[in-house]
Amino acid sequence: MTGPKLNDGELLVADDQPITKATAKYLRGSASKAREVLDLIRGLDVRRADEVLQFTTRDVAKDVRKVLASAVANAVHNDEQDAEELFVLACYADEGPTLRRFRPRARGRATRIRKRTCHITVVVARLSDERLEVLNARTAAQSAAGR
Repeated sequence: MTGPKLNDGELLVADDQPITKATAKYLRGSASKAREVLDLIRGLDVRRADEVLQFTTRDVAKDVRKVLASAVANAVHNDEQDAEELFVLACYADEGPTLRRFRPRARGRATRIRKRTCHITVVVARLSDERLEVLNARTAAQSAAGR
């Protein structure tokens, strides 16, 4: 999709709850392959999303992990939010410009090779108080069970 995202206004969680986003542009790789990885982390808290990306075998997961780390850093430094209270509100991959190359073929012909690029955007926001309580209770139960 080209042009600005038309649904950015729908990403607002509440008036007092700011959202923070990070974008990586012109990454080599197709947007459809990036969308498969982004579907894995959508809606997860930041720590869990980072774990999922760390053990995902797709190459684009490294780039998505960098964009997620950048979005968290933007939230911490620009909006003074706590990194442990953030979750992935939205993430999407748009198509970038396609590099067109040609490969020689038989009988003097040529075949077009498309080297695709994409733009990856990750949007993070603060968890609601109810979800934050559930997450803290879950981590406390896991740490107690691990002892």
